[in-house]
Amino acid sequence: MPRAPRMKKKLYEAELFRLQGELVKVQEWVRAEGARVVVVFEGRDAAGKGGVIKRFREYLNPRIARVVALPAPSDRQRTQWYFQRYVEHLPAAGEIVLFDRSWYNRAGVERVMEFCTREEYLRFYRECPIFERLLVDDGILLRKYWFSVSDQEQERRFRSRLEDPMRRWKLSPMDVESINRWEEYSRAKDDMMLHTDIPEAPWYVVESDDKRSARINMIAHFLSTIAYTEVEHEPIALPPRPPATGYERPPRDMQTHVPDHAAKLSAEDVL
Repeated sequence: MPRAPRMKKKLYEAELFRLQGELVKVQEWVRAEGARVVVVFEGRDAAGKGGVIKRFREYLNPRIARVVALPAPSDRQRTQWYFQRYVEHLPAAGEIVLFDRSWYNRAGVERVMEFCTREEYLRFYRECPIFERLLVDDGILLRKYWFSVSDQEQERRFRSRLEDPMRRWKLSPMDVESINRWEEYSRAKDDMMLHTDIPEAPWYVVESDDKRSARINMIAHFLSTIAYTEVEHEPIALPPRPPATGYERPPRDMQTHVPDHAAKLSAEDVL
């Protein structure tokens, strides 16, 4: 099947920059209002979640907007209530938390790869809507996005990673296994949607075969769901630099400087 036409680069870059400007406004509104925002990014391997997250927070203050990407649970965490290790990463007032995968691991990879029991994922389906309603009832703005990629496009991206030494680390044995279990992941996703697509916290599906369109569509939609307003800031004026008082910088040879690699490259380029 031929790939869908990509969004033109010039149009994409202009709109992305505009949307990122709006995200900065959202950040300032979140800080001023003491709002709490949680955005869940889910989808198959190579669906483009990481690329969207990177563009989403590119111009945001990392003290306000942070990414949570948890490793496999420890032995101790496996004995805790399933949602417990995610709760400690929820935002305080004035914070935005982006979950690069989330508690939905149980409904996807844990279920398909049999890292949990049938009883455990059925309990997840019962508890997850309750858990999310509690978050929303407490005032957290919860948004959930599922990035949908075709099997052909996923395989193309896997092969691209395999051939690129700079991105080969992104391809794991778990990714390879996801090809063999495509239909199992599909059934798991359908069950997840059936049990957890609730009015208080609905799922939003992002078609992601075209990464550029997916990034634009997701960010634009997110902005449309937040009733933010632009925060007025007090004007800042830089003061005049005070007069010198006799300070002298120590000699350069008293400090260890990194070699000027850039100057060497520039000299070689002239030659």
